[in-house]
Amino acid sequence: MHKLTIAVIFGGQSSEHEVSCMSAANIIASLDQEKYKILPIGITKEGNWRIYHGPLEYIKNCNWQPFSIDAVISPDASKSCLFKLVNGKYKEIPIDVIFPVLHGAWGEDGTIQGLAELSKIPYVGCGVLASAVSMDKVYTKMIAKSMRIPMAKYIWCDGRTLDVQKETLMNQVEKKLGYPCFVKPSNAGSSVGISKAKNRQALEKALYHAAKYDRKVIIEEAIEGRELECAVLGNHEIRVSGVGEILSAAEFYDYDAKYNNTESRTIVPAALDEKTIQKIQKIAAKIFYAVDGSGMARVDFFVERKTGRVLFNELNTIPGFTSVSMYPMLWEERGMTKTELMDCLISLALERDNGIRA
Repeated sequence: MHKLTIAVIFGGQSSEHEVSCMSAANIIASLDQEKYKILPIGITKEGNWRIYHGPLEYIKNCNWQPFSIDAVISPDASKSCLFKLVNGKYKEIPIDVIFPVLHGAWGEDGTIQGLAELSKIPYVGCGVLASAVSMDKVYTKMIAKSMRIPMAKYIWCDGRTLDVQKETLMNQVEKKLGYPCFVKPSNAGSSVGISKAKNRQALEKALYHAAKYDRKVIIEEAIEGRELECAVLGNHEIRVSGVGEILSAAEFYDYDAKYNNTESRTIVPAALDEKTIQKIQKIAAKIFYAVDGSGMARVDFFVERKTGRVLFNELNTIPGFTSVSMYPMLWEERGMTKTELMDCLISLALERDNGIRA
């Protein structure tokens, strides 16, 4: 049987490099080696592309570079291949499907998807447009607002002009949102750069902290509620999973609480009434279609404790596949193994490539 060659791209230059490596190791372990020839391609924090030949454990531990050599994906559509450096010469390795596992900037934001489009290589996940607007929290919220999807109140600003507009901005935050509030980089994931501000002094510090990670900063009202997640799978016809709940061991589900604090827990399925579950699923499908999603996405929500309101939070087009990540758990709860999920995602990539490109 002819094996499809799958290029799993991981690492990258974003602040989520380590999370990407953990996700990629789990994805590679879940791919059926009877069906696929796997090419692990790591991108260093400096942006150097390298093909990896070594134990899977070293990818998970981010110690993969010593077992790698220079290799890049060609943007030449007539090649659709990987160029591997061998004895000073580049060898062409044809690729059937790209599986990008690059969380955050320079990967989840439409950039790697654009390279795949130029190369005419099918790829797993959302297209350029959906990836770009979903990565940017400000633009995602603009789209959600236009679709009348309920969400927390927010304000955004240009982080490059904080010194000039800081006082006016903080006045607006206090008037419209109040304390506590959350301050986030518009383009970042895994809760990197996020702070909870409980007063004006903390707000000022949080604004400058978020601005280190992105030129746009978004400030949101704090919602006293349950944190819930839902998975979407498909292209034109989609499936929506059940709902899972995050129980953070910290004050909020930041990077440390997600990946380092063993007291944080995920509950699948979440204990919710059927009406709330259906509302979450309906909104998940609505926002997925609104951003022109394809392949996969994880959609995050709050359910306000006092009112029971379902509030959309954000959409992740390359959800995590670490041991604590919700996306594969939600499909396992529906009876789909990780290996079956990998098969489905690759089939969706090939299906979309046979139609109009996303």
